[in-house]
Amino acid sequence: MLALNAFGHIDLRFADETGFSMLPNIPYGWLPKGRQTGILADNKRVLNLFGLMSLQQELTTYPTTKSINADFIIKCLDDFASDLKKITIVVLDQAPWHRAASVKKKVKEWEKKNLFLFFLPRYSPHLNAIEILWRKMKYRWLKPKDFLAPNILKQAIFNLLEKFGTQFCINFSMNFSLLQ
Repeated sequence: MLALNAFGHIDLRFADETGFSMLPNIPYGWLPKGRQTGILADNKRVLNLFGLMSLQQELTTYPTTKSINADFIIKCLDDFASDLKKITIVVLDQAPWHRAASVKKKVKEWEKKNLFLFFLPRYSPHLNAIEILWRKMKYRWLKPKDFLAPNILKQAIFNLLEKFGTQFCINFSMNFSLLQ
């Protein structure tokens, strides 16, 4: 997939969701096997985002102040698939809302629009490149002054998203010897 993406034959996007809160961030949370949940909206949560990021730092985001669940993911992927120019592979983790029956029902429709889902193995967030973006935003690029009030935090988040790929960048390195 990386070679096809590097040569422009496909569009490879890494997708995941995150939440921003006025409370301190905890990098990861794990659920017991078989337990399902979503990213909940609460009075401390300022913004939830679903994002699709390419290794070339093209980013499409879907913000919401509501909970992220399978219905929200479907709406985002429907919108994203509406004007694809080439075959697009979306890499997702095994979150229950990504694997929900309602999402699975949409797969054939999306494939007709050149959108294909690829699921990472369980418990492998290190393989999803967008996790790097969320981590940099939360722990490097947002500053303590951005947490003075919810509206200030929201503005700072949107500012980072707008400037991602120009002023705020991630330097991905790839071993191109695999491509030869």
